[in-house]
Amino acid sequence: MNSHRVFFCFAGLAVAALFVTDSNVSAEDKKAKVLFVSQSAGYRHGSVNRKDKELAPAEIAMTQLGQQTGLFDVHCTQDCAADFTKENLKNYDMVMFYTTGKLPIAEADLDYFFKEWLTQKGHGVVGFHSATDTFGGYEPYWDMIGGTFNGHPWGSGTTVTISVHEPNHPAMKAFGGESFEIKDEIYRYKNWQPKKVRVLMSLDMSKCKPSEPYHVPVAWVKEYGKGRMFYTNLGHNDGTWTDERFLKSVTGGVRWVMGLEEADATPNPELSAKEEAKAKAASGK
Repeated sequence: MNSHRVFFCFAGLAVAALFVTDSNVSAEDKKAKVLFVSQSAGYRHGSVNRKDKELAPAEIAMTQLGQQTGLFDVHCTQDCAADFTKENLKNYDMVMFYTTGKLPIAEADLDYFFKEWLTQKGHGVVGFHSATDTFGGYEPYWDMIGGTFNGHPWGSGTTVTISVHEPNHPAMKAFGGESFEIKDEIYRYKNWQPKKVRVLMSLDMSKCKPSEPYHVPVAWVKEYGKGRMFYTNLGHNDGTWTDERFLKSVTGGVRWVMGLEEADATPNPELSAKEEAKAKAASGK
């Protein structure tokens, strides 16, 4: 591993002290090794913008989350050409993406990632926000992550209402019920394949401004060969990375990806169809 390019994410900024060591993780449980890829080949979000060579808010938050829960150790990179390689990926159990654009990753390394590391070896992926604004023209990636960015009518200053479809899912328990509000930027998607994902939460168009006549999923899971993937649309605003609900949601998502908790990942396209109909009715369009 190229140690001068991959930075161990030391905590340099205080994330709210919301967690203690996870009581469900025993000393015998192996911590996951996580590569957090936060490189921007397109738009650079503030949450992954390193200032004065310090780590970005998202990187700090995930480092502290791993330490406080005892679930994982994080290394961060903004240099995919050096660090997202076949040899280096062998050091990790999970990859987290908060990225944009066409990342400088060799084709052979991408092939290994999709065809062996994830699919055959059963590793995991967690995608944050603009992970869906990455490799938009590369089908293996958007097929894995679940969709491609197609605008954000709900900007960073918008407070949205989100419906939680599976409140008891490990990644959803943190939101405390069937609905919650949050101030964050929300993407809509193209290359969306409801027959391949299990949607966990969506925008409630009856309570969002603007109200649009289509389904906007906000988080989902999918099994990818022997591997698992959890994606959350949230994470644009710096404040989201200190939001207790978000951090606990990510913890639950990571636990599911690691196989520490089980939950149904069967695709639920019928839910997407119902949400689409509800959105059309709510918007009046």
